[in-house]
Amino acid sequence: MIYCGIDRAERTHDVALVDDTGQLLAKRHITDDTAGYKILLELLAEYGDTAENPIPVAIETSRGLLMAVLRTGKRKVFAINPMAAARYRDRHSVSRKKSDAGDALVLANILRTDMHAHRPLPDDSALGHAITVLARAQQDSPWNRQQLANQLRSLLREYYPAALAAFANWTNGLCRPEARELLKTAPTPARPHV
Repeated sequence: MIYCGIDRAERTHDVALVDDTGQLLAKRHITDDTAGYKILLELLAEYGDTAENPIPVAIETSRGLLMAVLRTGKRKVFAINPMAAARYRDRHSVSRKKSDAGDALVLANILRTDMHAHRPLPDDSALGHAITVLARAQQDSPWNRQQLANQLRSLLREYYPAALAAFANWTNGLCRPEARELLKTAPTPARPHV
């Protein structure tokens, strides 16, 4: 049997595959994008991953696009608590030095030795996936709106400070529909005099 561990980071991930004896079979450093996910799925397939018999994966998080890729099909994905992973790392290393490639190996070995002690994430129904996507979109919407308002505030401070002052006393200032309507009439290089 083959086991996979993935140490997830913001932009890149480290992947390790081990066999029943703990022998490291492969390790890769992949990017957090479709090219990286393709490399991961090809690596798993190279070591026998199939739709009927997928390789189990241990990872320290249960969110994100990488998790969605891993959870397609029948694959068992184990979200390992980072504190538990740190304890396993302490068992195998005296230096206590964290290494992403080493953590991927630790995660794979957690499955190899103690998979019975960890629960795989439950399967989601199509409705569950849809709710997750909608909830994420609803959660991201106010954050994105505020990010755009901050960018607009920065530009107005530089180019139209009077307009920025006009919105200062409004609740939700630049995020209000009235602010957008007023900014439509502001001068631009194409319309210097309105």
